[in-house]
Order: sequence, then structure tokens, then C-alpha cells
Amino acid sequence: MEFILDTINLEEIRDGVDHMPIVGITSNPSIVKKTSPKDFFGHMRQVREIIGMSRCLHVQIVATKAEDMIAEAHTIFKEIDDQVYIKVPTSYEGVKAMKALKAEGANVTATAVYTTMQAYMALEAGADYLAPYFNRIANLGGDPVALISNVAKRIEEGHYDCKILAASFHALSQVEEALNAGSQAVTAPYGILKTVFANPNIDKAVNDFNSDWYDVYGQDTSICDLAKEQ
Repeated sequence: MEFILDTINLEEIRDGVDHMPIVGITSNPSIVKKTSPKDFFGHMRQVREIIGMSRCLHVQIVATKAEDMIAEAHTIFKEIDDQVYIKVPTSYEGVKAMKALKAEGANVTATAVYTTMQAYMALEAGADYLAPYFNRIANLGGDPVALISNVAKRIEEGHYDCKILAASFHALSQVEEALNAGSQAVTAPYGILKTVFANPNIDKAVNDFNSDWYDVYGQDTSICDLAKEQ
């Protein structure tokens, strides 16, 4: 199970990586617009510096023709690093680009997945990750849970070296649904992942435990304080 942040906001990345078990960062043109860095490549190199090479970095191309997609991927490798996962829309031209990039040994994330058949095409093209758009599929009247479940079963039965990277979430409940349906990874905004801990019952439990502790050892006395007294 992989938790990935869908942001290029440097402060969100620093805080998220510091506090949560984040294994990577995803971006797309709309995510980039929210931060609007003047120096795109310089900014993405900063993202890589924060997350290190042990975490994955997914960067989306904007070209629509396969040859141009491949050229943009090569530019990303040159300007950031060659370990970036190139996010390629799962279009007719996109699948062609995926095949070519995988033949070169590149990392590929198939994005803009709305249907099971799109996912199957990307699987056969060799994509490392498949990114179905959970909330968008639901808004269009589709069933993202069924899609993820069917594709997860196909990956397991066919022994594909690929993971489902569910994306496009409106709420934390959708993230949980995607994971329960068989998605091996999810990418979500910083704010949505933080709501995991926005539960007043957590704070109440901690406060109750601490109150009992302080009743015994004195207000604000920590475990470290007790050790110092010996």
C-alpha cells in the first residue's frame, strides 16, 4: 500500500513527508497551476531534493502526439532526472508513447484512466502504474470501485508488474474505497490525507490518557522528566 501526495507545493511536501508514510509525489498541469512556479524544472528539482531518490516522482507531459510525448519525456529526464515516472494520458497516441518509452526502459504512469479497457491497454503497453480517476468516474455515472477491483484481479492473475495508482479524490472516504477495492497505491491532496487525523476522538483519547498520567505524576510531567529525576 502506497500513499502519494498529489501536489508540488514545497511546504506541503516537506510537512507531508515529515509526518506521513509518503512514498512519492504526483503532478499534472492543473496541480502545477495551483503553485505556478516560474521556473518549472528548477521547482521540480527542489521537489526531488526534498523527497530524495528513494521516493517516486510522477510528472505529466502535455503533448498530444506520441512523438511529441516522447520528446517531452526525454526533456523531463534531462532537466530533472531519469528516474521520473512519465505520466502519459491513456489515449490512442498515449499508448503508442507508452510502448516506446517502456522499450527505452523508462518509468511510465498511465493516467486519465476512465474505463477498464483503457487500463487493460496500458497494462499490455507495459505501464508501471495505472491512474484511474476515482471521483471523475463516479461523477460520470461509472463505478470506480468495480473498475479497480477488475483491474486488480487482472494484474494478479496475469502477474503484471504494475500497480493501480488511484487518483482524483473528493473525500477521504473515496481514498479508503479505492484501497479496499484493490488499489495498491493512492495519490491524494495534502489536505485530504491530513483529514485522517482530524478526528476529535483521537484528541479526547490522548487527553484522557494524559489526565490519568498527570493525576499520578503531576501536571505536564513527561516520561523523560521521570527519568531525569532518578
